[in-house]
Amino acid sequence: MSTSRDAVISGSKAAARLREAAVEVFAENGYGGTTTRQIAARLDMSPAAMYPHYKSKEELLYAISYEGHDLALEVVRTADLPGEDATTRLSTVIARFAEWQAEHHRRARVVQYELTALTPEHYRVITGLRRRTTQVVRTIVDAGVASGEFTVPDTEGVTLALMSLCVDICRWYPSGRYNEPHAIANLYSDLALRLVGAVR
Repeated sequence: MSTSRDAVISGSKAAARLREAAVEVFAENGYGGTTTRQIAARLDMSPAAMYPHYKSKEELLYAISYEGHDLALEVVRTADLPGEDATTRLSTVIARFAEWQAEHHRRARVVQYELTALTPEHYRVITGLRRRTTQVVRTIVDAGVASGEFTVPDTEGVTLALMSLCVDICRWYPSGRYNEPHAIANLYSDLALRLVGAVR
């Protein structure tokens, strides 16, 4: 099965509108509580109009999940500054990743919490993208330990904790005074450095 972005995500305007409508309805009702009829109704379309673009609700979820995880991977890769020290790199990457999760919290909620609805084959593709995103952070943590900037007894465990903190933002955001993405970025950047025992 081809798993390139272009093979999974249709570039047509109609398909993009379907994905956006599905994100909204999935976020409101959950994948299991949503019908293709409800998604089509959000766009004033007939249910049959979806099928030239996506053969099933699961295929639509897969496209949304792939697109969301692909964007998240690009976010952390772009935020990384390989020429800088590990402290700067981790602070920057976690700040941007957390901010993105807040900015796109409805989409993030769907792509993070509806994975079990995917077919096993599609699930494997998405978890592959997740591993690549996690590896960006793991590489920085390892670099910080090697340079003596971080004091981490378990780099894998700390990396998983950092990623879990960020992806969980979509579950509760916005809440209380944390209703601006930049505030989340600042908070999580500081938390990340505390978790790795950064010398600042």
